[in-house]
Amino acid sequence: MASTNDLKNGLVLKLDGGQLWSVVEFQHVKPGKGPAFVRTKLKNVLSGKVVDKTFNAGVKVETATIDKRDMQFSYMDGDYFVFMDMETYDQLHVDRKAVGDAANFLIEGFTASVAQHEGEVLFVELPAAVELTIQETEPGVQGDRSTGGTKPATLETGHQIQVPLFITTGEKIKVDTRDSGYLGRVNS
Repeated sequence: MASTNDLKNGLVLKLDGGQLWSVVEFQHVKPGKGPAFVRTKLKNVLSGKVVDKTFNAGVKVETATIDKRDMQFSYMDGDYFVFMDMETYDQLHVDRKAVGDAANFLIEGFTASVAQHEGEVLFVELPAAVELTIQETEPGVQGDRSTGGTKPATLETGHQIQVPLFITTGEKIKVDTRDSGYLGRVNS
């Protein structure tokens, strides 16, 4: 149990009959009249649904214990992603649904944070940016470099993103894992 005064981003609460909600943002509000309250934006850990919820200040809320471990992605086994715990070398099979959008950026050897609650995998979190190689993209036309346009490119994971016109097949780039945005070339 925790008080609403202890809320912080990333804290996972158990609400509405055991559903897990992650605190996305919170704000303590002290109006001129009436009691203080806490306005929060919560994200359902399993469905991804985001809701606004208001709590009275000082109210007790139940927190959930989330075990986050850095694990290395090993290989695909059907619809399951197999991760290996680098300390114990245990292998963990994670359903594609739990991996979510992180699947667009996973290649063998990448380290990801795997979140579990009572033995059940909730989600897989990647770093904000990853380095991947362009598997295929149209060649840029000479003179296109100053226009600031973009073109589609397929990453080594098979995911397609938009890149600047001067990027060529085989180049290594940095990609934002939150919105699939191009962040720049990687100097080798």
